[in-house]
Amino acid sequence: MKTNLLNVSVRQGAIYVPKEDITNENKIASKSSLEFLVNIRKLGYTVSEKLLQALDNVNPSNKLKVFDYLSEVTGTKQNWAPLVKGWNTPTGESQIDHLITFFANTLKINKGKRLACGHLIPDNTFPLERYNGCPFCGTPFEFARIENYGQGSKLKVLELWTEDDLNQFFKDLLESRTALDATQVESLKILINELPLPSAQIIIKETMMMVIDLLIEKGEGEKAQQYFSSPNDILRYLWYKKTGFLQIVEPKTIISRTARNNAHIIPSLNWSLKAKDDVKAALKLKYTRAQCRMVATWLNNMEMLTEKACETMHPKRGMWVRFIRALRLAEYASKPGFEKLKELMDVFYNQGYEVWQGDVDRYRLKMDSEKTFALLKQRPGLFARSLFANILWFGVDETLMAFSQIIDKIPARLVFTLNMYASNYFDPTQKRSVKPLGGTNKMVEANKFLGLYSKEQLKDIVDKIENLSVNIIAEKFAKIPTDSKTMYIEPQLFNIPLSIGDRSDTVQDMSSALLGTRFPVEGDTVRLFMQWGKGLPAQHLDMDLSCYIAFDYQRKSEICSFYQLEATGAVHSGDIRSIPDQIGTAEYINLNINELILAEARYVAFTCNAYSNGAISPNMVVGWMNSEYPMKISKKKGVAYDPSCVQHQVRITQGLTKGLVFGVLDVQKREIIWLEMPFEGKTVANMRAKGLEALINNLNSKTTIGRLLTIKAYAQNIELTDTPEADEVYTLQWAMNTAAVTKLLID
Repeated sequence: MKTNLLNVSVRQGAIYVPKEDITNENKIASKSSLEFLVNIRKLGYTVSEKLLQALDNVNPSNKLKVFDYLSEVTGTKQNWAPLVKGWNTPTGESQIDHLITFFANTLKINKGKRLACGHLIPDNTFPLERYNGCPFCGTPFEFARIENYGQGSKLKVLELWTEDDLNQFFKDLLESRTALDATQVESLKILINELPLPSAQIIIKETMMMVIDLLIEKGEGEKAQQYFSSPNDILRYLWYKKTGFLQIVEPKTIISRTARNNAHIIPSLNWSLKAKDDVKAALKLKYTRAQCRMVATWLNNMEMLTEKACETMHPKRGMWVRFIRALRLAEYASKPGFEKLKELMDVFYNQGYEVWQGDVDRYRLKMDSEKTFALLKQRPGLFARSLFANILWFGVDETLMAFSQIIDKIPARLVFTLNMYASNYFDPTQKRSVKPLGGTNKMVEANKFLGLYSKEQLKDIVDKIENLSVNIIAEKFAKIPTDSKTMYIEPQLFNIPLSIGDRSDTVQDMSSALLGTRFPVEGDTVRLFMQWGKGLPAQHLDMDLSCYIAFDYQRKSEICSFYQLEATGAVHSGDIRSIPDQIGTAEYINLNINELILAEARYVAFTCNAYSNGAISPNMVVGWMNSEYPMKISKKKGVAYDPSCVQHQVRITQGLTKGLVFGVLDVQKREIIWLEMPFEGKTVANMRAKGLEALINNLNSKTTIGRLLTIKAYAQNIELTDTPEADEVYTLQWAMNTAAVTKLLID
């Protein structure tokens, strides 16, 4: 039983059991299987009957592998001790205590207790018996693992995965009709290296890059040619190999973000210039002769017309100039057999090509709708992306008339995007949240041309766009023959948005969910947690867990963070600024739902930040716990983590994020929205509340999986039923494979 493949299956709520590992045919559960069930129950898991039967017929060492992996995912071997023991009861520390301690150490006063970190804590300041470390510098001295298990009121049911399930999931990832999130990307990388590549129609460019990389590692670079349709596909692959980004994030963006992440108000701690120089050095391009020849061959064998190829290269001209020099393409262009490459170099450097976007902009400014739409029809995807702006420029009827002539050529994911965001875009009172490549979420003001239209006219525009998009999707479904007469849709699917537009940059190791998924709160307490430093040597590494509380009245807000350990309905476990060797450290925040409701709190945003220079620590784990039953805090060390109570957790992987919102509690509805909103700044105070509200509005406007299935049922004349006894059954378990869900986006 391979751990890597086990990793992939657990993320999908299953355990992969290879056929060759099943050595018996027992019908009654063995003692080792029952002990296995008892142990994983403490971690918040149980198994289906089919999986139990399969595990009962594998040797005990394989069951041990499964248990060890679940223990690793749930962090049972890490340090979960916070700074304060019994932290749900405030220690009474104040800024005065910190000030007195600062002067005592500066003036070298010896009245007090000297701690292992070297700081002297004066008498009558911090109650040292309440701390696991230094209350002044945040260095931990005492460590502890989980003490309380099995307090969760819900168990995650693991299903059985066979070779067929694993291979089908592999194929689903390759054929996904939307870009994969970070969890799917990690899983695909594992599967590419562990399993033979299946026959699949790959649509998404980012997925292609990973397949191309596999072929090149196998020494089959010539087979990658089939996946390159334009020079920018080659650029995307080269940049992916250099930076790890599957999208083409501009060098200036990476340099700028890294410099800002390392900035500090104190000059001696401001490492921004050094960080900028380091990342510039890391981004320098250097290739071997074999690599240069491989890329030159790809470009030379590309079937795209030369002028067209140069035009696609134009938006990334600065990057292309660097790559052309590093890859010695001018040298190869002069060699026999590279005549197509020579022509490409000549046209590109002499700029002997027309830029399509320039022509579009020119005719738009001239208000020449006929020529503008003629050009846009040549590129349906770009027409779709500029549809809203063109409606305000040329008028709704003329624009939609031209658009309807090519809408059947547009990918279904873009059609749904238009349907989802029309109401937000055409609302003159609402700002929109956008996220540039490699950047953080930005607030965009409503289009100023909306002021030319009345409220009724804007509503009419939205209705026409939504009707057009729904009708084309229904037509696509209607063309698919089916023998199904009945369909069951699990109610929870109406709360799960389609994976279009937004994607997660964090990895979900315990279970997978889509951005915007709403999790009901089972009890009266939500406990946030953050664990970082696993596998790293002891050092100063200051990460912060915080929450932002917004109220319904007078635009009031409060913050619970390292500098404000208590707020309305919130208590923080204390600020840790250094990590111990290898085992990591933890912070918590308790949220009291009843107290928040009484205070008329509207929502609570969960955030984590890197206070130390640089981005958020790699492999930091953040999430939240809740349970119908009270969750204990250990009396000895203050450990408050119980894996059985974890509702959702994610692992940070992106190297450019300084601050991240990873969830929002809707207080009145008693539900938590999982979302991701990167922001700049060392503390939660840098988060923009309006930006968060705009992001929530975007998520709320998304079409749900249940809504899409309802359209499918209507288009194919399938009756919806209230029971799972139906021809087509769509459950929450089915929706966990989000790549398979995208197959509903028929093109």
